[in-house]
Amino acid sequence: MRQKTFLLPTLRDIPSDADVKSHQLMLRAGMMRQNAAGVYTYLPLAKRVISKVEAIVREELEAIDVQELTLPSLHPSELWQETGRWDKMGDELIRLKDRHGRDFALGPTHEEVITSIIRDAIGSYKKLPLNVFQIQTKFRDERRPRFGLLRGREFIMKDAYSFHDTEESLDDTYQAMYRAYERIFTRVGLTFRAVIADSGAMGGKDTFEFMALADVGEDTIAYSDTSNYAANIEMAAVQAGNVENTNPSVQLLPVKADDEIIILLLGAGHELNEVKSLHELQVKSLSTLNDQEVQEAFSTEKGSLSIQTIEGYRLIADQSLQGASSFTIENTGDAVNCTELSIDSYADLRMIQEGDASPDGQGTIQFARGIEIGQVFKLGTFYSESMGASFLDQNGRANPYKMGCYGIGISRTVAAIIEQHNDENGIVWPVAVAPFDLHLLTLNSKNEEQAELSEKLYTTLKQSGWDVLYDDRPERAGVKFKDADLIGLPIRVSVGKRASEGVVEVKVRSTGESEDVHIDNLADMIQTKLQELSNV
Repeated sequence: MRQKTFLLPTLRDIPSDADVKSHQLMLRAGMMRQNAAGVYTYLPLAKRVISKVEAIVREELEAIDVQELTLPSLHPSELWQETGRWDKMGDELIRLKDRHGRDFALGPTHEEVITSIIRDAIGSYKKLPLNVFQIQTKFRDERRPRFGLLRGREFIMKDAYSFHDTEESLDDTYQAMYRAYERIFTRVGLTFRAVIADSGAMGGKDTFEFMALADVGEDTIAYSDTSNYAANIEMAAVQAGNVENTNPSVQLLPVKADDEIIILLLGAGHELNEVKSLHELQVKSLSTLNDQEVQEAFSTEKGSLSIQTIEGYRLIADQSLQGASSFTIENTGDAVNCTELSIDSYADLRMIQEGDASPDGQGTIQFARGIEIGQVFKLGTFYSESMGASFLDQNGRANPYKMGCYGIGISRTVAAIIEQHNDENGIVWPVAVAPFDLHLLTLNSKNEEQAELSEKLYTTLKQSGWDVLYDDRPERAGVKFKDADLIGLPIRVSVGKRASEGVVEVKVRSTGESEDVHIDNLADMIQTKLQELSNV
């Protein structure tokens, strides 16, 4: 590709509204431009990277017999109303009406649509299991779009859906997809962890998030320093065990669990984990009472709650307090003998902390930040039961499909790659996803020998099977070098003063090493360097 006519509007300065490296570099390297908050145009350089990532995804999924299709972006509201998610998704769902006043949504995810297709197309266990995927633009009306492609309103996703007649079949596919994700994220050059996660609005259970480690990540990962254990901090279990202090200081925390007010008992300095507590208490909603609600329920201020004022309410204690003989109430200083309390149960309620024992019994917990790039779910029968999607088993009985769901944020993956692969000069692309393999520079386009040799190399390098970006612009050498570092292609070939000798400079972007090479040896050297970079 000739750079003189390639749509590549690079920027020298960092855009003022770009807060993270990937956003800054994608704008500066001419990869994208913003059309509205959270909405971007992918320019040719970005499109080539996205296509490389998509190709890897397709290769790995097709290798395990996942079939590609395309589902509509425009969803009739009736499908979402069948599952109740038309209301549950709230303002994140971008809604619109057609000319006849019929309600539609722009799809943020496709469980309802694919379930409606399968319930009409497949009726027998003989056609199962079935696993399909698509790569498509999705839409969510984020309240605060930010960080470029890491949190946008329009983004590219790969989503896959599997349908099964048995739990064993679902387990097999779930594990196969998990392993495929490991291969995909390894191939694109990411450092990542698979972490135990919460399924949230998706429903279902048994879910892992794949997190690219990065300081700008919005999620905190709790991981063991000696084992493979890792979990989103919201789902990280805390090891049960008797307290070392038989008289710990505790806090009384009034919450509303569904429609009931209950009192949670937490150790001083511990933070309530609302996501984990929802599962532990088996409720659909959980919220801490505000000052006004405390006053109405207990006729006192939150800071004045005592054992006497909470009498008559259910009391559930964090499991870390089990075994204590007495408590000291943190806000009042009152000492309470445990025999005076009627604790209904103990549960894992608190946030895990750095230095805690790892839940798997190996090592201690450390924290890291991560960008969510993929997730695998076992959806169970929520969607099939809600939408009346069933198959006939071997005995002719109707059963709801058991479903799995598997997503990869394609555009987020590109941003995550840049977050992990950059330096002070620009992007440093891994070979597998680089928009071009080679950057060919003519340092003085007015010099006939340099121009002639560059044209010859451009032709021969392409014929050798490499993707080449050829900087044939009438720019100064310094400008070309800066743009080359900013764009970050794996290998740079510069045609300069030694063109008359048939000698060019070859530079490896990631290491900075460079050497002069005769054109007769150029192809072999490039092949060797790219192979070495691919094995890193």
